[in-house]
Amino acid sequence: MTEAGMTDAGTADAPPAPARTGVAALSPRYQVGAALALAVVAVAVCVQIGMVFLHVAPANTVSRKHGTAVDEWIYPEFEQNWKLFAPNPLQQNIAVEARAEIRTAGGELRTTGWYGLSAQDGRAIEHNPLPSHTQQNELRRAWDFFTTSHTADNRPVGLRGTLAETYLRRIALLRLERSGAAGAGGTIERVQFRSRTTAVAPPRWSSEKVSQEPAFRVLPWWTVAQDDTPGGTR
Repeated sequence: MTEAGMTDAGTADAPPAPARTGVAALSPRYQVGAALALAVVAVAVCVQIGMVFLHVAPANTVSRKHGTAVDEWIYPEFEQNWKLFAPNPLQQNIAVEARAEIRTAGGELRTTGWYGLSAQDGRAIEHNPLPSHTQQNELRRAWDFFTTSHTADNRPVGLRGTLAETYLRRIALLRLERSGAAGAGGTIERVQFRSRTTAVAPPRWSSEKVSQEPAFRVLPWWTVAQDDTPGGTR
């Protein structure tokens, strides 16, 4: 055996260095160019996403102020005519209150004062880092369900309107019973709702003008049905 074909005992050849691939295989000058190109692409993608978002999102202060720039970027190549972000975000403060007509233990009828249901939720949420879904959304969604399924004079539109009334009645009963509105031995015969709606004021730097006059809505009295109460009795 020749000397070239032999290795010393106990020694091993050093492994070859791994080959560089991708950007690392380029010279420093080209690596800088590739990094700049990637940065330009990243910025373009971010701008594109932001412009499309402003185009399809509900009208807001930013889109109103820069609407011309957004339209020039979007049209005609990137037009979006489908509604991804719906419904519009909340732009109103709605305070919902309820009161009840009580049949006392002695058989007399009396009407309670107004209970601020929205105020109850507000107190439960304030300073609470993890408020419950019920505290945040139950009453708000129920009221929105009612307003979208009733006419301006509080007439239900189809089955959805009837369901909305039932849902609101049950919420009122739970809240009023929790507050002890009926008193000892009393039962709730009817409930009534009212709301006060005010617009959220725009930021100081916005030129948008909105009326700060509150709008009131008073619903008719609703008789409590047997299945409105927990367990189907009252």
